[in-house]
Amino acid sequence: MTSAEQPAQFITLGNAQGLQITCMDFGATWVSCKVPTSEGRREVLLGGAGLEDYQHQSVYLGQTIGRYANRIADGHYEHNGRTIQLATNHQGNTLHGGPEGFDRRIWNAENILADAVTFTTTSPDGDQGFPGEVSAAVTYQVHHNNSVTIDYRATCSFSTPLNFTNHAYFNLIDAEAGADCRAHRLRIAAALYLPVNSDGIPENGLQSVNDTRYDFRQERVIDGDYDHAFLLESEPPDSQESRISLTSADDHLTLDVYTDKPAIQLYTGRWLTGTPNRHGSSYGAHAGIALETQFLPDSPNHADWPQPDCFFSPERPYHFTTRYEFST
Repeated sequence: MTSAEQPAQFITLGNAQGLQITCMDFGATWVSCKVPTSEGRREVLLGGAGLEDYQHQSVYLGQTIGRYANRIADGHYEHNGRTIQLATNHQGNTLHGGPEGFDRRIWNAENILADAVTFTTTSPDGDQGFPGEVSAAVTYQVHHNNSVTIDYRATCSFSTPLNFTNHAYFNLIDAEAGADCRAHRLRIAAALYLPVNSDGIPENGLQSVNDTRYDFRQERVIDGDYDHAFLLESEPPDSQESRISLTSADDHLTLDVYTDKPAIQLYTGRWLTGTPNRHGSSYGAHAGIALETQFLPDSPNHADWPQPDCFFSPERPYHFTTRYEFST
């Protein structure tokens, strides 16, 4: 069902500590995230004023991405002896699931509670060229420790690549004003990153971050443009430390990201210029930073990469979780 066929539904969740998030059924979108601080609640997500703003933007503000996040080169892949041709929407490649991906759909809002909501949708066989029917569910939940989890589940009728993520843009200083996100400090526990060409397609395989500007293993100011994937280091059992951490330039707020996905796409919002904001104006470049937990881009064409298989089947359902924990 498209947005033209019914109005959007906005759902607000919260906890006793004052963390409040708003979600929307169009795109199963994370619209707002207000975090309690000593100065009051701080909005940390970029967002629009209403449904029309989300319909008329192309940067995926807070939206659920699927069936396959990031890029698939030339819009095709081979699997089990078949060549699968997908719909293309970015320089001849398939980006974020194609021209009518999960971000363009009205999802069903179910199991609405004070602190949680589940959105569901069904993607038919052949949707955007992908084989098999997929039934997807995305659950947002707010927790007492000022964290938000997004739980992604799906079943499919045929072997197909799946790679869901959320495309939230964070600005821990001031998401309303859109202060330059590159002043944030960032840590990513990743020894390898994926170089890409001008269209964002991987080239030359995974490379070491040693002695490069892609080394975020020690927290540092971002101070640059990025739209690159990092292969996260394996998380030790019972580890209490996140592998991804973002801290505001004023030191008042930190976001730790915990995920069971193997990689993260770091995007510093170079192309945000002109995107509608909540106040009838628009954001500029670098107004927010996206931390997209996912499989590496173009994974259907790279079975040799050191990560779990991105193909799922009736015997292997899809289930991954990302948690965003805020602290002052």
